[in-house]
Amino acid sequence: MPLKPTPRNAGKRLMFPFSRLAATVTATATAATALSLLGAGPTSAVVAPPLSDARVVAHYTFNNQIQQTPENIVLEPDGTADITFSLSRQVVHVTNRGTSYTVRATLPAVSTPHTPILGQAAVMGIARAGDGTLYVNYATGTSRTGIWRISPGRPPVQIAQLPNPTHALPNGLALDERHHVLYMADTVGAVVWRIPQVGGTPRVWASGAALQPSPGASLPAGPNGLRVHNGAVWVSNTTRGTLLRVPVLRDGAAGKIQTRATGLDWIDDFAFTGTGDTVLAALVAGNSISSPPDGDTGSTVLVSPKGGHKTVLTHQDGLNSPSSVAVSPRGRQGRTVFVLSAAYFSNPPDPNLLRARLKSAVG
Repeated sequence: MPLKPTPRNAGKRLMFPFSRLAATVTATATAATALSLLGAGPTSAVVAPPLSDARVVAHYTFNNQIQQTPENIVLEPDGTADITFSLSRQVVHVTNRGTSYTVRATLPAVSTPHTPILGQAAVMGIARAGDGTLYVNYATGTSRTGIWRISPGRPPVQIAQLPNPTHALPNGLALDERHHVLYMADTVGAVVWRIPQVGGTPRVWASGAALQPSPGASLPAGPNGLRVHNGAVWVSNTTRGTLLRVPVLRDGAAGKIQTRATGLDWIDDFAFTGTGDTVLAALVAGNSISSPPDGDTGSTVLVSPKGGHKTVLTHQDGLNSPSSVAVSPRGRQGRTVFVLSAAYFSNPPDPNLLRARLKSAVG
């Protein structure tokens, strides 16, 4: 198991998993189960408006044999979800309001992964097409690094390979089905890639100083979460603590990168609350970026269109190094918010899925 990264060895060690995990995994393994349900448990009194009724509905297992780290999520039309268990290399379908799941696919093992920062193969971002086809980013540090397609009833197929994979960490992924292209955030390469939906050669679509990691950060972590929204590609920069908007020009090229929010240190993935530009973002850790991420103080914050933000979920609500957020379409009682906690940095680790209610008025 890799050790906690330090500024001296940050480029060689894990960014996400195991900052204190190695020392605690033996103690927690006996208490963990593959999936335990808390659907009947009390809701949190800590959650802040416009969220309410926060409840952890499922716990997953992390030990030396089972590494169920829920990394990224995409919703199905029926309200169920598909998530990536990054270190298990699995894509699973979550059913019954989040309390059970089935495995859709397992990405092939890599005998000698050279994944930068992570040190092991990991399934990261996920996107869904209208016909049910799933696309996932697979980071290995080998030729298998890139985008893989998972068609219903078929094994995973690699459709795009990133060049120089030992210096690439494909993370957030989004599909623009109208223009038949995929966008990928490369956390280590510090660029946004654009790839044809059918597969092919990735092309650098956006780059520049705004996508580079913070020069004072303990880890070289730049672009992370990614969404296509209102004619633009939105990207989070983990160590700069920024939320960026990159307009898509008429010819498909990237426009000038705009900074829409700052002060979001250790921001991971995010989701829009509706058709407007309000965002719910997962902050995977709470300490300064000058030190490796540590502890269980991650949070979820609400970011306004003008860049202001406030904390709406914390560890007291059940978060454990949260990694991604999804928001369902509006229903009779508002929208449902899903927050995955990969528990990469927490002691003890508690990877889980939390559900909350979002007021309908928030757009």
